[in-house]
Amino acid sequence: MALYVHKYGGTSVGSTERIRHVADNIVKARGRGEDIVVVVSAMSGETNRLVTLAQDIQARPEPREMDVLLATGEQITIALLCMALHEKGIPACSYTGGQVRIVTDRAHTKARILNIDTDRILSDLGRGRVVVVAGFQGITEDGDITTLGRGGSDTTAVALAAALKASECLIYTDVDGVYTTDPRVEPRARRLDRITFEEMLEMASLGSKVLQIRSVEFAGKYNVPLRVLSSFKEGPGTLISYEEENVEKPLISGIAFNRDEAKLTIMGVPDRPGIAYKILGPIANANIEVDMIVQNIGEDGTTDFTFTVHRNDYGKALDILHSTCAELGAREVAGDDKIVKVSLVGVGMRSHAGIASKMFEALAKEGINIQMISTSEIKISVVLNEKYLELAVRSLHEAFNLDQSVEAA
Repeated sequence: MALYVHKYGGTSVGSTERIRHVADNIVKARGRGEDIVVVVSAMSGETNRLVTLAQDIQARPEPREMDVLLATGEQITIALLCMALHEKGIPACSYTGGQVRIVTDRAHTKARILNIDTDRILSDLGRGRVVVVAGFQGITEDGDITTLGRGGSDTTAVALAAALKASECLIYTDVDGVYTTDPRVEPRARRLDRITFEEMLEMASLGSKVLQIRSVEFAGKYNVPLRVLSSFKEGPGTLISYEEENVEKPLISGIAFNRDEAKLTIMGVPDRPGIAYKILGPIANANIEVDMIVQNIGEDGTTDFTFTVHRNDYGKALDILHSTCAELGAREVAGDDKIVKVSLVGVGMRSHAGIASKMFEALAKEGINIQMISTSEIKISVVLNEKYLELAVRSLHEAFNLDQSVEAA
């Protein structure tokens, strides 16, 4: 029989009624002759509740103890889902990450999976059981409980699918697939039938919240086909896999955006070797991640250096840059935390010229000024004033005919 790994997120198992609905879904899959391994998250809101409990006791709890606490959320879900399956006459067995030996490194609260022992799972599948595994968690070689970070249940599911050589990993969530952009911003956004790992990785890194980045990286590395589906309505979802040469590729697959951006500029910096390090070294030492970078050379032997950071790091980065300005004898520092990043993503860019000019033309027609530009082989990103976000997304969606399929276009 074909083996499928199902993953259900917090909203999909947010109540006993929804857990029963998940059980119904599994019964249908079993009826199609499938072997099923299920990975579940904690019930919606449970992880936040546990974090609040911890912080009521201690402002900065030890990471090891936080992992012990947070791992209990998924343990509740696996037991309840097995009970729901038993009620429907389906043999099922629940396991924590430690029980199926999902071995991780020792980086508590953000551990990485090193190895999975599949013997116990395969034994249960051989006996006709549905195996239900707690997502988001693992165990060190020393037996300490670890967690994989927010969204880690996706990574658990993909890792299990890779280890078990599953036909597909089905990610059930509260949306029915991956869309050309957020339908809340552009109502004409269209669900994609398929998208490549590369495109999904870019979309996830650029602001799309459908899948955790690490899970997409893992799936691409081990060639595990992913399918994003809705827990609440029937449909084929979106298949994420390697691109196939015989599949016609659209120029652009989607538009991603990120509201959590801030921009900093240090002006009048002496233009000499090593100056970029002098500016960004202290930023990196403060554990602040830099995204886009632009350097302009002036006629007077100075340069203006601009970069973007996450909006939460804006204040800290601005303080550091003021100190750097004084040390380097630069002219001044400016900042702006009212910006957004809008990105076009598509493997079709590789074989088509003129995508950037078409993007810039569409924005110019709407009077939208571009502050920064960044490109890669399958992506073009621009920084804009945040007030233009929705207008920019809608105008680009129309300019590239993203409401139409490749066949229609």
